[in-house]
Amino acid sequence: MHYALNLRTFFYSHYFHLGLRFAAGLVGVTIIAQQFAGLAVAMTVCIGALCTALMDMPSPLKHKFNEMLASVLLCTSVTLIISLCGPVPWLLMTMLVLVSFFASMMVVYGKKSMPLQLATLFIMTMSMEHVMTARESFIHAGLFLLGSVAYLAYAMALAWLLRHRIKQQVLAEALFELAAYIDIKADFYDTRYNLTEQFNKLVRHQALLADRQQASRDLILRSHQNRKDAIVVQIHVCMLDLYEQILSTHTDYALLRAHLADAPVLGTLHDLAYKAARDIESVGYAVTRKLPSHAAISYAPELEAMEAAIARLQADADAGKPAGEALAVLRAQRNKIRAIIRTIGELHVASQKAYEGTPFWVDADMQPFLSQQKYELQLMLSHFRMDSPIFRFSLRVAMAIAAGLAVGHLLPYAAHSYWIVLTIVIILKPSFSMTKQRRSDRIIGTIIGCVVTALILKFVDYTPAIVGILILATVATPTFIYLRYRYAAIAVSIMILLQMHLISPGNTSLITERLVDTFIGAAVATVFSFVLANWEYQTLPRLIRQVLDVNLRYMQASFELLQGRSRNDFPYRIERKRLMDSLAGLSAALVRMLDEPASKQRAAEDINLFIVQNYLLVAHVAALRAILRRHVKDIPADAVNAMLAQSHAQVYQTLSRALAQHGQPVVPLPAQAAAQTAMQPNAGAETGTESGVATGTEAGAEAGTEPAVAWSGWPVVQRRIRLLQADADKIVVHSEAIVHNVSPN
Repeated sequence: MHYALNLRTFFYSHYFHLGLRFAAGLVGVTIIAQQFAGLAVAMTVCIGALCTALMDMPSPLKHKFNEMLASVLLCTSVTLIISLCGPVPWLLMTMLVLVSFFASMMVVYGKKSMPLQLATLFIMTMSMEHVMTARESFIHAGLFLLGSVAYLAYAMALAWLLRHRIKQQVLAEALFELAAYIDIKADFYDTRYNLTEQFNKLVRHQALLADRQQASRDLILRSHQNRKDAIVVQIHVCMLDLYEQILSTHTDYALLRAHLADAPVLGTLHDLAYKAARDIESVGYAVTRKLPSHAAISYAPELEAMEAAIARLQADADAGKPAGEALAVLRAQRNKIRAIIRTIGELHVASQKAYEGTPFWVDADMQPFLSQQKYELQLMLSHFRMDSPIFRFSLRVAMAIAAGLAVGHLLPYAAHSYWIVLTIVIILKPSFSMTKQRRSDRIIGTIIGCVVTALILKFVDYTPAIVGILILATVATPTFIYLRYRYAAIAVSIMILLQMHLISPGNTSLITERLVDTFIGAAVATVFSFVLANWEYQTLPRLIRQVLDVNLRYMQASFELLQGRSRNDFPYRIERKRLMDSLAGLSAALVRMLDEPASKQRAAEDINLFIVQNYLLVAHVAALRAILRRHVKDIPADAVNAMLAQSHAQVYQTLSRALAQHGQPVVPLPAQAAAQTAMQPNAGAETGTESGVATGTEAGAEAGTEPAVAWSGWPVVQRRIRLLQADADKIVVHSEAIVHNVSPN
């Protein structure tokens, strides 16, 4: 369950605060306008405020202003244009289709432009219902602009006053998602859960976690100028360090289950992970309440039980029983878990201190970590081609709206075509799977909303009570629009129907007409979701090339850091973020593809395994980094660097081969790394397992090709490098299968 749907956190989440802000702004602007003019003027001003409010999302102040100002200018222009065209039917129809097309082309600027597309199409549909003279059109556009500017000023003032509070709420959401991520990892120790299914679940959640961490970065790292900001910065930094440690806990779960299936230590590991998740949640709860967090969870019983289990395994190993590998893995997990517990303790401390500044980032360039806001006309123009998914989507929307308008004019009752068009706009999305989900939510939400509204109108014959319910629905609509759209669809149906009832209480067929219009709009959207459709498998080759390309750069940055050739971990952090983002994009595309017709699905299993293997490379690197940090005082640098250089060369060549399968030229190993590899004995020798054949257990059992070194961490590093190389080899296997199965046509 999403953390914000829990009553304990719901009223502290930024979703609920957005709903309050949205409703207060709309109601306030409407009441003030009604004090100086009639209801008709107030409603026009209210719609202007509503269109601007659709862009009211947690964003850096400069970005927020630019986004909302774009909505003010664009929606006012559309209002004026559509109103002026109203008296000429053919011109109005032409303009509606053109506006629909160009508004949909704005999706090229990313997911933050989608509310702007919705706002533009919403005001287009609302403006087409009224025929006005030129003078009335300019007055109407002026009133709309007044409402838009009023809400812009209100929203920016609140955003500035609550800027630190919003940072806390977004950071808390990232902490809650990190806790949910650990909950998934905890179930790897539970033999009731299938490992493959758990990996799939983990990778899916990784995409959501990456999105929440990016939202946190954008708000927190862009400006941190006072003591309050310094606290959230330190918590954010600690959270990212904790995330890397959690990545490093990936191990050979199959080996642990095989050797320790009947031992209670697996339950102990599960309980430790579960407690860690609850501990991180407690920090999130404290952050949402603007309170310092204090550790209240004890890990002592589980840690003592783990030490006892390790002692038993050691005794078995001493007695000649085959427990060596399980013992080594368990010891490694113990060390990692202890490090995670210490970092969680630092997370609590970070929320308690009042920092004077953030010395960690005084001279650092944060831009590579932050989302960039670029709205260049050239980018849109570059997509004016038939092979562009955005261009095809825009044509699809324009045709669907034209069809919806035609159907509306043929209906036997006095239909409001705008409701049909609005349903099409809300349902029809760039991908088939998004359209499918939105259609289901819209239909079910509208039916429930109409039933609830009918019950309210039947049993509540008291205008102040109806107004109160209307305000609650107004709060609920933006609260759930990004959280659970089905709930938002219920709320918006209640809101609009009650509003129409208050304006014209004698309309008895209002609810029935709305249901019919919704079904018609949903049917039109469904039909056109197959027209010029862009199926996900068509984008997979590009996404896979992107993952492999970024992974090559990530491996270069990782081995430079591991070998000590780079003391600054910023390049490593940047490349890790880029790799996680690219994996999240590929994972999201796979999920969407699985919602499409079976005939349009390609190589789903291989793509899934490709994502998992790339994710495992990140986990192996994080584990190697943790091992080397733990042994920093006694590490034999020359021997370890020789092994790392050899492994780097092999992994780099392996990933280059995978990239070559997708039409990219083989990328040579960077000169410095190649020179260092050439100086090592047995340079270029194959030290990994055969791809897709050896399991982690077999890899660990092999005799290493590297010379034995008298260092306690040597076997652990050897084993982790073998696993890294084996998973890199598997990437080539799955990449080849994807190339074979994914047809570009």
